[in-house]
Amino acid sequence: MVPVYEEWLAKQVPFPQFGQCKVLPCPEQASAPLGLCHRHITHYERDAKPGGARLAANWARWIVTRSKPIPIEYVNKSLFEKWCRETGLANRANGQVSLLGLRPLVKAEIKWALFQHSNSPTEGMIWPLVWVQYLVDDCRGQRVDSLADLDQENCRRLSRLLLFGVLNSLRQVYFTREDTKEAGFIETDHFGVRFSSCNSHIDLSPISQRWLRDLIWDMFANRLLTDPPKSRSPFDMSRRACAELSAYLDAQAPGGGHDPTVLTASHMEGFVADQRHRAEHGLPMLRRRLTKNGTPGIVTKCIQSATFNGARRVLRFGMDSGDAERLGLDRRFALALPGGDMRTGRRRPFPDVLARAVANQQNLERLEETDEDDRGMWDIWETQVLTGRRGKEVRDVRLDCISRLNGVPLFWHDQTKVGNLDEAIRIPERLYLRLERRQKKTIDRYIQRVGHPPGPHERSKIALFPRRTSNRQLLKSVSYKWFLNLFRTWLETLDVGHGVPHQARHTLATKLLKAGANLTQIKRYLGQISAVMAEHYVHIANTDSELNDALNAVWVAGPGAAQPGLALTSGKPMTRAEAEALAVDLSRKSTPAEGGFCTFQAVVDGQACPWNMDCHNCDKFVMSGADLVYWHRKREQWHAMAEGASDSATADYLHDIFEPTARAIDGLEKALEAVGLLDEALALDLRRPQEYFGRVWATAFRAQELAQHETDWTAA
Repeated sequence: MVPVYEEWLAKQVPFPQFGQCKVLPCPEQASAPLGLCHRHITHYERDAKPGGARLAANWARWIVTRSKPIPIEYVNKSLFEKWCRETGLANRANGQVSLLGLRPLVKAEIKWALFQHSNSPTEGMIWPLVWVQYLVDDCRGQRVDSLADLDQENCRRLSRLLLFGVLNSLRQVYFTREDTKEAGFIETDHFGVRFSSCNSHIDLSPISQRWLRDLIWDMFANRLLTDPPKSRSPFDMSRRACAELSAYLDAQAPGGGHDPTVLTASHMEGFVADQRHRAEHGLPMLRRRLTKNGTPGIVTKCIQSATFNGARRVLRFGMDSGDAERLGLDRRFALALPGGDMRTGRRRPFPDVLARAVANQQNLERLEETDEDDRGMWDIWETQVLTGRRGKEVRDVRLDCISRLNGVPLFWHDQTKVGNLDEAIRIPERLYLRLERRQKKTIDRYIQRVGHPPGPHERSKIALFPRRTSNRQLLKSVSYKWFLNLFRTWLETLDVGHGVPHQARHTLATKLLKAGANLTQIKRYLGQISAVMAEHYVHIANTDSELNDALNAVWVAGPGAAQPGLALTSGKPMTRAEAEALAVDLSRKSTPAEGGFCTFQAVVDGQACPWNMDCHNCDKFVMSGADLVYWHRKREQWHAMAEGASDSATADYLHDIFEPTARAIDGLEKALEAVGLLDEALALDLRRPQEYFGRVWATAFRAQELAQHETDWTAA
């Protein structure tokens, strides 16, 4: 009778286990009496079997008897055990981290860091488990009691990258707020403040004088508790300034400046003179901060001003709080430090050559080629150009930043500088379609990352232009540094001169002003804090003074003059008295007429025209460059009438009637071209009220007076 399989299986007893693998970090079960798992048996054979451990040839038969132990022979057992201690994991891609063999404190530190990183509300660098295992292996190999004792020079590069974030999370556990002052750093998380795109740690150790380091720590703590700044920039400026002052005191002050009671005004005056000398001659900083290319940082006028302002702020805080008096610091030492002049001037709009280059289609395609990861460089730049937004306002927009309201495309963004959140402006249709395509790309990237489309809640948080690193949920936008580096590289290839992205904002503002927008509208549209910047645009758009406007105005004798087309002024320089005597302020002393202006004061004051409004035959009639397009159309009309005449005699008659006007138009064109205003005059079409104050014709001259001033001119 054939036994049933289920009955046989129920009677079987499992063979004894061989225990856990003897390799220290390995969590697998041993697959043989030697005490090694299957993978480590392969590694042991590959390493030429250190210690010569081997089993009997027929060891499998010993399992059946169970009562006898399986013998293991060693050539050198201690060498085999050493190999088991020093060998690492055989499989690192199993989704696990083995902490076996670590000392208790190190094990707890790594567990805490992993917990904090996975539950942090702000996204940081991605920690691959393989990197974590490398760090664990280095800790096990060096047999350290704490991560703080780990020798980073003897660690793997990936371990060092991970160790920075791990120590940051542990620092807040091991140090209280008061402990950080003693240790020479400050943690903003201890005050409930975390600056955007910054970690919590601010290192103050480059400031070697304890009294100065305590002053800056107290100032930072007071600011974080009472009025935290929007960014870390004010703290960084003061920290760098105090580090520079500390380096000077180390070299020049008695005792390295560690005793504040011996410092006098002369020491501060020496520091000021040293910084000015370095800025004047382009010398390196005292604290030897290295740039990316390994060269020391150079003191510039701007860095000098920042140094003076940053150090002055700390010393003034010490005087106001009474700490300086308590330390015995001479008041004149602090007062000898002047404030820095941070005025660098305002950005200019793009010159015409540069403006055309940065908007050229082929050049924009080259810009897109620099964006290898397709993070939206072209989209960001075009949005800045067309909307005039600040760079941060465009880069930081969320996925749902565009919408339609009653069919109108809108762009939603935060103007954080002025406190306007979720503001909307109208945008061109082509920009709306471009951002819509960018939305689809970002959504595809999000689906690839998390496995499902974003919901309404996620869309309000996901960045439209997500950065590549440290961005697990695509919540962080691309950085200004990333954008600026690509922009500079692109601009260098165009060979059109220097420019910065923010100039696009000023260019749009001047265009708005030229199109007739007033200062209040520009200020509101661009989201400016005050009208001072908008007034600066007026200065840019109207660079010529009233006298220059008068000198550049071009007038010719009208069709009713004795010599139609006679150039009355060439734009050549006159004396100030001559120009002011001839200038006519059309905004106050004229009234619009057909194809020009009437300067007869009786009509301007509201009385009836004594010549029955026969403007074109009147010597009080004024033509300007702004009327050129009107007269072009008038000429076309007369030509059409002449060509449609019933006979040649009638056509000749019409041409003769229009001949004076034709000569006036030709003379006006040549005069405008001579002074470089022809293109601007041709661009003025269908005059609007705001154009009555434009550069081409806001200031006019009486034709008779100009003719008397320069009678030797002939028709152009």
